[in-house]
Amino acid sequence: MTTPVLEARDVTMRFGGLTAVRSVDFTVNSGEIVGLIGPNGAGKTTFFNCLTGLYVPTEGTVSYKGTVLPPKPHLVTKAGIARTFQNIRLFANMTVLENVLVGRHTRTKEGLWSALLRGPGFKKAEKASEERAMELLEFIGLADKRDHLARNLPYGEQRKLEIARALASEPGLLLLDEPTAGMNPQETRATEDLVFAIRDKGIAVLLIEHDMRFVFNLCDRVAVLVQGEKLVEGTSDVVQADERVVAAYLGEPFQGEPGEAEATEVTEAGTGTSGDAPSTTSTKGEAK
Repeated sequence: MTTPVLEARDVTMRFGGLTAVRSVDFTVNSGEIVGLIGPNGAGKTTFFNCLTGLYVPTEGTVSYKGTVLPPKPHLVTKAGIARTFQNIRLFANMTVLENVLVGRHTRTKEGLWSALLRGPGFKKAEKASEERAMELLEFIGLADKRDHLARNLPYGEQRKLEIARALASEPGLLLLDEPTAGMNPQETRATEDLVFAIRDKGIAVLLIEHDMRFVFNLCDRVAVLVQGEKLVEGTSDVVQADERVVAAYLGEPFQGEPGEAEATEVTEAGTGTSGDAPSTTSTKGEAK
């Protein structure tokens, strides 16, 4: 039986006169991979920021395993939600291992004086953190680069490292913001395998993504956000067949049945066969 890990109820986010997210209800259950898609400016990243405490929602609540989350990022992480960002945010001049160790800070109990005195308790905790960090580097395939500076890694490996750092906080839910942005097809397939492996470790996953083929292959459920509102939610087949999704991605108002060409375009977006599919669309115009 699946149980809710994340529950967002009536989440609304306003910036002055702009409503970026409007009355969104959203649930992620244990063992699920859920996708959040939508055109540029749909409010996807804003919604992510509301879930992770970067923004305080104007209205509504966000709960993790039945407990309402405080709107502070470090407390959200401590509760069990970790995330990556659309733009990679690694510590460029720190090593691969050091970047993962940073992600352990919410799970270590040693304080300032323990760190300064470097007593037996601190050394034991430090060793345990390093062992856990190395397990994660083995898991993502970067153990042999533990001493490399993060800035010297290829782009795809930097993405992996950011995921490993998020996993270091021992989350029950991992939020991925554009995990395949800028990746080639081989790197995208490797990321797909990695997300499945993360789910198999008992971690639920919620992701924003513009690569439709990636989303439809990976996700148990997909929700479509348009102009800050949830348009439709369901399995990949349900979402692909919804005519309102076709209209939303074409930037046209829905008026009755869409033409055959429009339906074909969105279908091809789901299979990755169209060169004009929205899978490569940038999210730089996303409402923040």
